[in-house]
Order: sequence, then structure tokens, then C-alpha cells
Amino acid sequence: MARKFIDELPATKTHLLRGTPILSTTNIPKCAAVIATVVLLLSGGAGCSSAPSNAGARVWPAGNPNDTCKSGIPSEGQPVDTSTPTTVVGNGTPESCTYAKLNSAIENGGIITFNCGASSVTISVTATLNIPIDRDTVIDGGRKVTLDGRNLVRIMSFDSPNFQANEHRLTLQHIALINGKTTPITAIPVAPFPCSQGWNDGEGGAVYMQDGNLTVIDSVFTGNQAAPLGPDTGGGAIYVMASKHGAVIVGSTFSKNSASNAGAVGALHADLRIYNSLFSQNTAIGSGANNNDPAKCPAINNNQNEIGSGGNGGAIYSDGKSVNVLLCGNKIVGNSAGVKAYGGGLFFTSNNLQGKLSIIDTEMTGNTGGHWTVVSTGSARDAGTAVGTNCKSLLIRNSTLQGLP
Repeated sequence: MARKFIDELPATKTHLLRGTPILSTTNIPKCAAVIATVVLLLSGGAGCSSAPSNAGARVWPAGNPNDTCKSGIPSEGQPVDTSTPTTVVGNGTPESCTYAKLNSAIENGGIITFNCGASSVTISVTATLNIPIDRDTVIDGGRKVTLDGRNLVRIMSFDSPNFQANEHRLTLQHIALINGKTTPITAIPVAPFPCSQGWNDGEGGAVYMQDGNLTVIDSVFTGNQAAPLGPDTGGGAIYVMASKHGAVIVGSTFSKNSASNAGAVGALHADLRIYNSLFSQNTAIGSGANNNDPAKCPAINNNQNEIGSGGNGGAIYSDGKSVNVLLCGNKIVGNSAGVKAYGGGLFFTSNNLQGKLSIIDTEMTGNTGGHWTVVSTGSARDAGTAVGTNCKSLLIRNSTLQGLP
């Protein structure tokens, strides 16, 4: 089941409702709970085989090549010192870096590094790696390690049952996650069009997180896939929900990821702060956006008369009450929202109009999809044609946004 939340209550993860939308006009979508996921094409390998000698060069450096966030990166976005790791995976050869050894290391948490030899390696992920929820975990690939879901499994899951309560953090740095894929299992009850179609679950193709905190630094997400259709699911590369401290993404690349909503990165009830990163060719492949309209759909899904089946947020998606989105120094180009959906570059809806949107030192061009801007305070009233948003305030500074002079 797609996990929704009553904003005032730490509801259990199997009976949760999304916050009530603040917009009722039919041409502005009610936000779906979805996110994104991220991808970059890489050559894979069976087991832990050596990648081609130039594989590392094809992946790194990650992030926006222009590296333009002038205010700098905050302390929570700095790499973790991994000089004294808890566990080292491998003994110096590619063959020693296996899924089994990585899984064992993750079960213990702490700082995890790799010793797989001089060349880049690809580790095939045969089952989802479950991140412990009662301790911090750092996974540092040293710009040599790729985790490959083989288009069969989600790569990682941090699944805590609470709502914005957990202080523990997963940090991914200098690593690539490719070809992760979720398999949704909870279908929306069959109802006639325009009632919503598709799935109520299947978020986070590479990384799924509930009630945890996420940091991603100098990493690559390519070709990951979440559920392909549904109004309340998504996050092709990453999906973070009910997070106390949100997600911080720095200097990372998301390419060719896809999901019903949030082609690359999606967040529900979680702040998003993204710095010096590159989003390219990510796609929200749902359609019809999402709204609650009893006049058009007599059926009930997620306690609403839902119409539309997603497609919001080609690259980035955020939904919830009193959460903020900060984009600084990013390049968001060539991403696509779905048919009759919104926000090819960014979809951000603040359900209580208390969330703030800041776009600084950022390029957002060549994205496709519908757009709208509703802002309750301040002088900035238009975020351009790559953004669909309703928020408390909008700050645009030193940025190139399509549709704006």
C-alpha cells in the first residue's frame, strides 16, 4: 500500500492518509505523494566483476559541471570522514567484493568502505539491501563501486514505521546506483476513466526511505525505475517520506530515471535541499496528474474520489505540509512530466501553503510539461514553465528558468 500520512498524527504505515489539498480548481493538480528516482547509464556486471577500465571515467565527476552554488555547501552536505571504517568490503580483488559481504556489512551499519582493487567494480544486487533504522550508516564507494539492481530489485530500503521521529541517517557518497526497479503489488481498484488507474505502492527504484534522514554526495543514479502508473506513487531513483530532517543531495547526477511521478527524486513530508547536482532525461511517465473530484469519479481510492494517474515532477517532486525545497547550483535540463501533468523540472505543492521554494544559481531549461505558480506572500509570482507549485513564498536568484526573461 502506498503509505500516506495524516499530518498531525504519527500514523502507522499501513493506514495513512495524505494531507488535504489546498487547491480545488480543476486546472491545478492536487499533489500526489510521490517521488523520484535517478539514473545514469553504466555498464553492469554479473556478481562483482571488474568493470571496463574506463567505467569510472564515464561516471565521475558527478553533479553539475558548472558547480555554481555561490553560498557554498552546508556542514550536513560535507562528505563523512571514512578513514576509520566499521567494515571494509573486499580484500583487494574484484571477486572479493560480493553482494553477500556488502549485505553483511550493512546489517551492522556504521561506516562501510570497499577494497576491490584498482579498477572500478559492479556489484549485482540480488535482493534489496535493508538499511538498519536504529543507527547511522555511511556507504562510501570511493568513486569505484556501482550497485546494479539489474532491472529486477530495489537497491536499498530504510523503512521505519514512524512519522518524522527517527534521528538516524543514511549517507551515500562516491557511489553509483543503477538499474534499480520496484515491483508494485497494490493495484488501485478498477474504476472507469477518469478515475485513477495504476498502483498505490512501488516507490523508490534505487532508494526508498520512510522516517529516516538521507544524505547523497558525489553519487550517480541512472536507469532506476519506480511504479509506472498511479497518482500517489513515484520516485524513480529516490523516494523519501515522513523524514524529520529531510534529504540533502550534493554534487550528484540523476539521469534516465523514471516513475509515475518524481522521475528522479520524490519527497513526501520531507524537506529537500539539493546543491550542485545534474538532472537530465528523467521522466514522470504517469498521466493526468491528480485531483479529488467526486463529480468525475464515483470510486474511492486513498479516501478520495481520485482522478488522474500521475505524471507530475519529471525530475523532482515534493508534497506535504510545511516542508521546504531549496535548489542551489543545479542544472535541471531535458526532463519530462507526463501527459496532462505538471512540472517537467520541479513539482512542489505545499498543502497548507507554508512551504518555501528557493531557486538559486540554478539552470532549468528544456524541460516539458504543464506549469503553474501560486504563491501566498512575497513579490515573486512566476517560477517559469518548468515548475508547477503552490507555496508560501518563492525566491529566485541568479537563475536561468525557462519561460522567464
